[in-house]
Formats: sequence, structure tokens, C-alpha cells
Amino acid sequence: MSQSITVSLSTVDANYSQASVQVDKLSNHDLILRCQAALRPEKAAFAELLRRYQTQVDRVLYHLAPDWSDRADLAQEVWIRVYRNINRLQEPAKFRGWLSRIATNLFYDELRKRKRVATPLSLDAPRSLEDGEMDWDIAGDTPGPEEELTTREFYEQLREAIADLPEVFRTTIVLREIEGLAYEEIAEITGVSLGTVKSRIARARTRLQSQLQTYLDA
Repeated sequence: MSQSITVSLSTVDANYSQASVQVDKLSNHDLILRCQAALRPEKAAFAELLRRYQTQVDRVLYHLAPDWSDRADLAQEVWIRVYRNINRLQEPAKFRGWLSRIATNLFYDELRKRKRVATPLSLDAPRSLEDGEMDWDIAGDTPGPEEELTTREFYEQLREAIADLPEVFRTTIVLREIEGLAYEEIAEITGVSLGTVKSRIARARTRLQSQLQTYLDA
């Protein structure tokens, strides 16, 4: 990991407290423009971006690399890359997708370095599915202790099921279902066609639904 730039929450808190009145009222678009106005990003504006989007980075890395103990280091490296390259972002409105792309690319960079062998992909076509959302919510107006336990168990099983997906499936389902990105954005991030993205998401949903059918039928 590069150590030339240190981005830590303690540093961010210090910078943020110095200029919170100015930057916390700004839109994301204006924050990015501030970061792009000089040779290096303005510290207060960059710290506010980090504060707003740190959870997104952590969430993406958590679902892409659930068994990696150094996700905090990866998250810091994501922000180092953002710091170095934010001047290259031509459309500030696409910052969220650009940030997810950096996190995803970093994950694959590290994966290649570790020479981890991915689970083989099945070439068997799954049953045909209409492209739609998969309902992962368990209905209930006022859940009791038993329902709450079932819900916790369900989401734990869901996290494990996502972690067990092959990398190409996991990436697309995380970007779609966890990050809520459009199919076109996912295609741009992963470098594959729109049809491939839709196919991978459909297959990932089929696998998840198969593993979680007991909970979905409850």
C-alpha cells in the first residue's frame, strides 16, 4: 500500500472541524469543484467528501472482500487514489459511480496480487428470469423476538451467500443491489457489455434465491 499520502479519520476530523461551517453546507458537486480548483484538493472539501462517502467505500469492500482482514488498509488506499485523481473526474455528478469503480478496481488489483483462485463459473444457463428486484424483506408490522431472530439470521445468511458468489457475480450484485447503481454504470465500471451485466445479475439472483429459499418462503 502506498504511504505517500495518509488519509485517516483523525486527520479528517481535525480538518473538518476547522471548516465545517463552510463545507458541510455545500452540495457534493460543489465539494468536488473545490477539490478540483487547485493542483491539490482543498483539505476541508476533501475531508467532507470522505466523511460523506466513507460508508459507501467500506460497504463495497465489505461485500467484495468479506474475508480480508486488511479492508481498512484497502479503504485508505481508495481515498489515496481519489485524492490523486479527482482532477481527472470530468463529470462531478458521476462521483459516486467513479468512487465505486476505484474501490472495485483496487479489489481486483489486490486479488491479482494475491493470486487467489476464484470459484469456477458454471456454464449451465440458469432458468429464464425477467429482470426484476428480488424481495429480501420479511414482512411484519410489529416483529416479535422470534421474527427479529429470523431476520438477523436471514441477513447473516444473505451476507454469507453473497460472499460465496464467484467474484464476477459478487461484483455485479453488490454494485446493483447494495450500491443501487444503474446497469449502464455497472457495465462501465466492470468493463463488460450491458447484456453481460444483466446476465450476471440474473444468475447471481438465482443463486442467492436458491440458497435463501427457506427464508423467502417464510
